[in-house]
Amino acid sequence: MIEIQPIHDPPNVEIEVPGSKSYTNRALLVAALAQGNSTLTGALFSDDTYYMCDALQRLGVHITEDSEQATFYIAGNGGNIPVHGAELYVGNSGTTTRSIISYISLGHGEFVIDGDEPMRHGRPISDLLEALQQLGVSAHSQYENDYLPVIVKANGLNGGKTTLDTSKSSQFLTSLMLSAPYAKKGMEIEVIGNLKTPYIDITIAVMEAFGAQVINKDYQYIHIPGGQQYQPQPYHIEPDASSASYFFGAAAITGGCVTVKHLSTDSAQGDIQFVHVLEQMGCQVSVSDRGITVRGPNQLKGIDVDMKDISDTSLTLAAIAPFADSKVSIRNIEHTRWQETDRIHAMVTELRKLGVSVDEHQDGLDIIPSSITDATIDTYNDHRVAMAFSLIGLKIAGIKINDPGCVSKTFPNYFDVLQRLYSH
Repeated sequence: MIEIQPIHDPPNVEIEVPGSKSYTNRALLVAALAQGNSTLTGALFSDDTYYMCDALQRLGVHITEDSEQATFYIAGNGGNIPVHGAELYVGNSGTTTRSIISYISLGHGEFVIDGDEPMRHGRPISDLLEALQQLGVSAHSQYENDYLPVIVKANGLNGGKTTLDTSKSSQFLTSLMLSAPYAKKGMEIEVIGNLKTPYIDITIAVMEAFGAQVINKDYQYIHIPGGQQYQPQPYHIEPDASSASYFFGAAAITGGCVTVKHLSTDSAQGDIQFVHVLEQMGCQVSVSDRGITVRGPNQLKGIDVDMKDISDTSLTLAAIAPFADSKVSIRNIEHTRWQETDRIHAMVTELRKLGVSVDEHQDGLDIIPSSITDATIDTYNDHRVAMAFSLIGLKIAGIKINDPGCVSKTFPNYFDVLQRLYSH
């Protein structure tokens, strides 16, 4: 448990956040598929990237890590998987789980993927397995349910046409796309269901940076020709926009000025758009060569916002919402009920614990500005709950965070970086 101390003077600081998890894990897998040596700089070192590295290493990829320099050195195998079977443990990393399942279908042998309890009960996988089965891959949940463990009896990936439902996660589509260049026939994917397109933009950006061709027809039809090879190369990872949102949120509620360095609004990361939500709430946002700066107003305004494409920042908005002058409505985030935890229910539960008036809907919530009482926040082993609700402690005394170590999933030193807000 950690208790957050209120800030008495508005901060005026520059912050550096770790590299993007989305870019790092995609680039690790793509570099593993390339034939030869790639270097990833500015990379994230966290639980999620550890599980991706560990899985790739168990599958015969040579990876050297330099966490001090935020750098990975990968010797790719050109689409070959030299081991003929492995048991892989992926923790609670959705990006690792989903991407590795398609990757191992390129190999030959029996592979088992298992993970932590949330992956076994709360994070679905069957839509991806069904799409792979249409491509002739033997991939099944061990207990014939929607979750891990998954057994893949791999015999190479022929490719071809498949239909994929992305309603529950865009990671299913990313999984197919990353390995598709090495399918014999390539891949033609018909996409059905609600899709968070910014994450697919990241996938395409990484694939194209390593030399692959992707034909994207309005995110409804993705064609990736076969017989392609990713080209090994140096690749720089940009800072994580989701991680930056907490510091922008801190500026918003304290009336302070916070710059997150090396971040640009040109980023393909959807969560960078959170700064425009803050603008609508009265914050000033400026962009320079140094990064993005958010300056908080004297009083935040209420807002009604569709957060489908930036749902990881919905928790950040929920945490600052009680300080607005009118209702804050967060909509179109039903898919977050199948993430690290049921995030909508978690937001509602913890806000009510703080004395905040909240209405819960299937796809979101309405938050009424309220007087906040001190409380101990449960984090559900969800890094984003811990980081978002810590912001309330910047304004209200007595806010404690249970299991603060869960932030190691994407931002291991978050609470150390948060202390930068107290310096002037």
